[in-house]
Amino acid sequence: MKIEWLSRYSLQAAIENTISEFVNGHGMCQCRYRSEDKAHVQHVLTTIAVNLEHISTYLPPSPEQQPRPPTALQGFLNWQHIPRPRSLRVATHPAG
Repeated sequence: MKIEWLSRYSLQAAIENTISEFVNGHGMCQCRYRSEDKAHVQHVLTTIAVNLEHISTYLPPSPEQQPRPPTALQGFLNWQHIPRPRSLRVATHPAG
């Protein structure tokens, strides 16, 4: 009896959590469109986005990218000992 109640409650909690995520996290209380067809498309696209977000938590992490070598301008600035502006990307050479 208690196990049956726990299984039903866990299903109910999962459904309520999903509804709460849509309402609070994705603004599904207010629709952006007035027509029923357009509102339906918005709901379907939001659902697809949330499902992709959930699926991405189960995917293995992507391999880290190697830093790019410095550009000619960055190399010149380093050679002349000129400090780089913050807007330029900082790339470090791997040792070796």
